[in-house]
Amino acid sequence: MDIVHTHGQPTPSFWRSRYGIGWLVLAGIAAWFLWTEHRAHLFGALPWLVLLACPLMHVFMHRGHHGHHGHGGTPTPAERPAATPRPGDNTGAAP
Repeated sequence: MDIVHTHGQPTPSFWRSRYGIGWLVLAGIAAWFLWTEHRAHLFGALPWLVLLACPLMHVFMHRGHHGHHGHGGTPTPAERPAATPRPGDNTGAAP
């Protein structure tokens, strides 16, 4: 089998190849049959999934409450007061 190389043309991605399109079609057919056959099971579990989403969102959105002391947190550099140099500090300025 000879391999023909074309210069200047990038190789197509997997999803645009013949095999990628075939996998997408098979995945679409499988998703359709899963949806039609198991819709009652999915809707029956929906209230439990919503209740499960609450603690998961709490953990991931609050990052586990690390550093929630006083809800103030550490100030950003823009919120910190400017430090005034004391006499004798070496600030890098010429004397």
